Amino acid sequence: MHANALVIIAHGSRDPRHAATVTELTARVRALRPGLRVEVGYLDFCAPSVSQVLSRLAADGVREVVAVPLLLTHAFHAKADIPAVLDAARAALPRLSVRQAAVLGPSALLGAALERRLAEAGVRPGDRGTTGVVLASAGSSDPEAIAVIAEIAREWRHTGWCAVRPAFASAAAPLTSIPRTEDAVRALRADGARRVAVAPYVIAPGRLPDRIADGAARAGADVLADVLGPAPEVAALLLRRYEQARQARAVRTPLGVPLSA
Repeated sequence: MHANALVIIAHGSRDPRHAATVTELTARVRALRPGLRVEVGYLDFCAPSVSQVLSRLAADGVREVVAVPLLLTHAFHAKADIPAVLDAARAALPRLSVRQAAVLGPSALLGAALERRLAEAGVRPGDRGTTGVVLASAGSSDPEAIAVIAEIAREWRHTGWCAVRPAFASAAAPLTSIPRTEDAVRALRADGARRVAVAPYVIAPGRLPDRIADGAARAGADVLADVLGPAPEVAALLLRRYEQARQARAVRTPLGVPLSA
């Protein structure tokens, strides 16, 4: 019997590629920590739901769960949807301790995963100085998420790329300072980048990643990397967020107030 468990909370999608990718990623996490029970629950579209997973864990005698959002930014789902689902579970399952971990991004491990996908798509180390990169995110109207994506692009530029531009796939992009994928590709080309590569900053395939790919093709990008998916860096990061949440729970003052967030 496992006393503790890691529950990966995925958004879910009608696109079967989404669940297949999450399943592959979950298997990689299990392989990294064979002694830890690792489950996945979905917010929508796919089964099992988060509440179903938590109910099953409670019935199996698990006492402590860390729920790790499979999200790259701290936006609406992390701020509203997931807390609401977990609060409902706490009320229904009072013997089960449930803690929400931080979202995955930003992290140097995600940067390494992006680099891995670009290399797999054919970008060589010697190409960096002449290659402009579009960091293409699904998109958000949340100011915090927008700022994080822009900052990641700025920081990534310092690793030797000719230029790095953030971009959004979603229709909300015109409402922000971040352009659509195709516009970012064209801007890099206009600025003199000899080669333009699009790096999707998304976890799994689906409608918005397809929109990123379509934008890259329309604008004539030279390289389109794969989604992050079950990259080993993503699996390692899920476990890192799990351990960070457990440590934050354990380190408390005598009055029960956490010493750090």
